[in-house]
Amino acid sequence: MEQEKVLSTNFKTNQNIISLEKGKIPPQAVDLEEAVLGAMMIDKKGVDEAIDILKPDAFYKDAHKHIYDAIEMLFKASQPIDILTVSTQLRKNGKLELVGGDFYLINLTQKIASSAHIEFHSRIILQKFIQRSLIKISAEIIEDAYDESSDIFELLDQAESKLYDVTQGNIKKSTETAQSLVAQAKKRIEEIGKREGLSGLPTGFHKLDGLTSGWQPSDLIIIAARPGMGKTAFVLSMARNIAIDANKGVAFFSLEMSSVQLITRLISSETGLSSEKLRTGKLEQHEWEQLNVKVKDLEKAPLFIDDTPSLSIFDLRAKARRLKSQYDIQLIIIDYLQLMTAGGNGKGGGNREQEISTISRNLKGLAKELDIPVIALSQLSRAVETRGSSKRPLLSDLRESGAIEQDADIVSFIYRPEYYKIDVWDDDEQSPTEGQAEFIVAKHRNGGLDNIRLKFLGKFGKFDNLDDAFMPFDEFPSSMNDRNLTNDLPPSDQIFGSSFSDDSDVPF
Repeated sequence: MEQEKVLSTNFKTNQNIISLEKGKIPPQAVDLEEAVLGAMMIDKKGVDEAIDILKPDAFYKDAHKHIYDAIEMLFKASQPIDILTVSTQLRKNGKLELVGGDFYLINLTQKIASSAHIEFHSRIILQKFIQRSLIKISAEIIEDAYDESSDIFELLDQAESKLYDVTQGNIKKSTETAQSLVAQAKKRIEEIGKREGLSGLPTGFHKLDGLTSGWQPSDLIIIAARPGMGKTAFVLSMARNIAIDANKGVAFFSLEMSSVQLITRLISSETGLSSEKLRTGKLEQHEWEQLNVKVKDLEKAPLFIDDTPSLSIFDLRAKARRLKSQYDIQLIIIDYLQLMTAGGNGKGGGNREQEISTISRNLKGLAKELDIPVIALSQLSRAVETRGSSKRPLLSDLRESGAIEQDADIVSFIYRPEYYKIDVWDDDEQSPTEGQAEFIVAKHRNGGLDNIRLKFLGKFGKFDNLDDAFMPFDEFPSSMNDRNLTNDLPPSDQIFGSSFSDDSDVPF
């Protein structure tokens, strides 16, 4: 009997120990928080090292959040930071008594002798904050996952978005002060001045860059045209300029053409070898040598191509976040918008106009979230073809436009009169249209409008500045023989390309 009591007592004791072991508290490092705050109040060097790593929410104790907030305010106002100024700032904020008064501040400074290792301590505090954030996000995901009424694909998108924010180390803030925004704006203006007036991503097309100052971060740019105008050729030329000349990462999502087809067109553009020769593989020895030399820059370019068909907006956002996180891409190109789906299961809800509206709204949201420009190609309605007079596109020609025009920061069109057998431009000079295209900026939320003439080399699927000379390799005298091959551009309706467009006889 006595033995049974002992066993019962031991069992209860063990059970209590197990219960205590299962109890959990959020990850924290309160002692390091005290050390960091104390060091910041006794040494200016400590402030400089910790201020870029931490923010008030990173602290576990509310008192420490208020103290750090006061230090941050003093730092932004370029005021000295010590125990007296922090105390005064806390009093202004109405938080001094809440944190424990001057006595608590004094204790913090007495717990530390110097600001040595403050950066290391700050990073540990940040790690604990990230752990707490992950726990919070996981709890929210679990709760939402149990809700039968929630859309599973929206839930996946929200979950990945929250995790991406944690990965980037900057949990979303609800508001920012005018003071911090003015400081950011001034810093950016200084950087722009150093880049010769280009505040955005240079396209390589001089007149277009002059009009837009480059593609701007968080902008949604729509480039629309009828099949055959050269939409894909234009964005490929631009992607090449950005990835090779500017060495900036570009993500190209092709829903129409395969990745090998796209890279082959880029090789044609880069080497000056016609796409017909590359398709047939009938290259002479000197042409093979030229190809191997010319593609070296293309091989090293930070260009990422994804040819997933029927890509949903949720999959696109997930892929884009990963590319931004891993490779710091600076531009996203989608070819083209009407081939995307709104739902993660490949089927969009509602009519097609509502689906396109959802896609365009999400693309704008993605541009803001990643703070990079997003370019989406779009088809135009057949109204352009039926017009008797000018074939130049209008905003009203946007197919399934819905919210495209509303969401986009820039809406532009590509127009090639040569395609419609129009031999001269409708300008005062009546200049010939052969081998030329017009890039029409029809809507520009933050700038002017213009029609910009560009050179179009259909044989190589390439756009270029009108005043730039381009000598295709076919025109160079061969070092192996005396032939001087001429570059005879084929008619527009014989240019090769994708066969997935509305009109299969016109590829681009």
